[in-house]
Amino acid sequence: MDDHSVDLVVIGAGASGASVAYEAVRRGLSVALLEGGDIGGGTSSRSTKLLHGGVRYLELAFKTFDLAQLNLVREALLERGHWLEQAPFLARRLELALPTETLCGQAYYRIGLGLYDALAGRQGIGSSRLLSGHQLNEALPQLKSCQGAVAYKDGQFDDARLNLLLALTAQQAGAQLRTRCKVVGLERNGDGRLAAAISETRDGKQERWKARVVVNATGLSSDALRQMADPEAPARMLTSRGSHIVLKQNLCPQGLGLLVPSTADGRVLFMLPFFGRTLVGTTDETCDPSLASSCTAEEESYLLNYVREWFPGCAEPEVTSRWAGGRPLLKPPGEGLNSSRVVREHEVETLPCGLVSVMGGKWTTCRPMALDTLAAVERQLGQALPSPKAMALLGSGPTPTATRDKLEEQKNQLKDLLPNTPQRDAQIAHLQGSHGLQALPLIAAAALEERAPLSDVIPLCEAEIVHAINVEQARSSTDVLARRCRLAMVDFAEAQRLEPLTEKHLAQSGLDSAATSTSPMSHQLNP
Repeated sequence: MDDHSVDLVVIGAGASGASVAYEAVRRGLSVALLEGGDIGGGTSSRSTKLLHGGVRYLELAFKTFDLAQLNLVREALLERGHWLEQAPFLARRLELALPTETLCGQAYYRIGLGLYDALAGRQGIGSSRLLSGHQLNEALPQLKSCQGAVAYKDGQFDDARLNLLLALTAQQAGAQLRTRCKVVGLERNGDGRLAAAISETRDGKQERWKARVVVNATGLSSDALRQMADPEAPARMLTSRGSHIVLKQNLCPQGLGLLVPSTADGRVLFMLPFFGRTLVGTTDETCDPSLASSCTAEEESYLLNYVREWFPGCAEPEVTSRWAGGRPLLKPPGEGLNSSRVVREHEVETLPCGLVSVMGGKWTTCRPMALDTLAAVERQLGQALPSPKAMALLGSGPTPTATRDKLEEQKNQLKDLLPNTPQRDAQIAHLQGSHGLQALPLIAAAALEERAPLSDVIPLCEAEIVHAINVEQARSSTDVLARRCRLAMVDFAEAQRLEPLTEKHLAQSGLDSAATSTSPMSHQLNP
C-alpha cells in the first residue's frame, strides 16, 4: 500500500468538495481530493442549472417569519453575482417570467421581487419589470392566456463544467486528485483522532492518505462516512429527489424562462431555455439515496401534465432526455426523519474524532460552504490559515474584465481554425461556453479532421472527446457525453449515436469503460 502525507484529505469531488479543495490550495494547504465516482457525477451535475437566491425561499421566509431563510436567500444572491462575474463563459443572466392572473397577484409578485432585487445589493444583476399579457405572449407564444407577468433576473450555468473546473484548478495548483477511488476505511492515532483515510480503486489498489484533517463532503453519503468514523453518530441527512425532463420543443424561443408559481401540491416548477430546447423541473420526492438518480414514470407524467396545462399548443411534448438528482437535506438535530423544518441551509459539523463534515446546502452557495468548512479545519489545526492567493478558474483570465476581452479576441482566432460549416458560429459559442480561454489551445493542438462538429444538437468535435479523456479525467462515455459535454442531458439518443466513437477513444487511451463506470451509458445517466 502506497502512503501519502497531506494537510487535508477531502472526500467527495462534488460542488462542495471541489470548492473546499480549491479554497484550501489557495491558502497553501497540501490537499488530496478523493472521489468514488466521477467529478460531479452525483447531484452536482443534476441540478436545475440555476444560480439563484430562490424566490420560493424568500416567500417562505416572510410567510413563516424565518430569518434563517431570509439570510439564505441573501447569501445565495451574493454568490449568484460572484459566479456570473468570475465565470462568464459558464454562467449567464437569465430572465424568468412569473405569470399572474389578477392585478392583485401582479402587485404581490412585484413587491416580492423588488425585495429580491434589493437583497442582492451591489451584486444585483437587473431589476424586475412588469410584462403585459401581449408582451408575455410574444415571448412565450404557446403559453396559455394570462393577465400578465412579473419578469425578474437570475443566473443559468453549466453545473458539471463549473464543478469540473474547480477540481482541475485545484489539481493544477498542487492538489492530488483521484477519481474512481472510494474511501473504504479511516484510521485513528493513539489519541483516538483521525489520522488517515484508506482509498481503494476499482481494481483493488489501496492507498493510505495520512492527513492532519479529514473533510467529509460526500453529500448524500455523508451519514455513511460519519458512521464509519463514529458508529454512534446519529443520522443527519434526508434525500429528496428532484427529477427533470428535456423537451425537443423550444417553448422559450426568445430566451425568457417560466416560473410556474404554484402547483396543486404546493410546488413551483421551472420551464427554461436549454440548448434550443426546454428544461422542465423539478419534483420533490423523499426517497432512499439509492433511488435519487432515477426519474420515475410518475414524476415524468407529473411534469408533462403541467407542460400541457401551461402550453396548450404543445399537446404532444417529446422528451429527449431525463435525469434526477438527490438533494442532500439536513435535518435539524433531534428531529424525526420526516421533519417539515428541513431547509436548504448547510452545516459544518466536527465529530470528537476530528472528522469535519459539510452537509446540506445548495449549489449556488458552495463557496460559503467551503469557507465555513475551512474555518472548522483551522480549529482542528489549531492555527489560522494564510490569506488566499489569487487563483483564476481554468478558462478564465486574471480578472473578469480580462476574461471578457480575451473571449472576444478568441472568437476570431477560433473562426480561422475551425472548418467553415453552417455550425461554425454555434461551435465557437459552444467551445467558449465549455472551455473559456482554453478553447483556443484545445483546437489549435487538434488535427484538422478532429475539429469538425459531430452533432446538430450540440456541436462538439472529436478533439473535445480526446481532451475530456486525456486532460479532464473522463473515464466513461457518460463522463464525456453527459458531464464534460451536456449532449446526453439534452438528447440522449444523439449521445448514444456518438457513444461508439467515444468508446473507441477510451480504448485507445487504455481505458475500459465497463471497468470504470457503474454501468454503460443509460437513460438515467449513471456516474
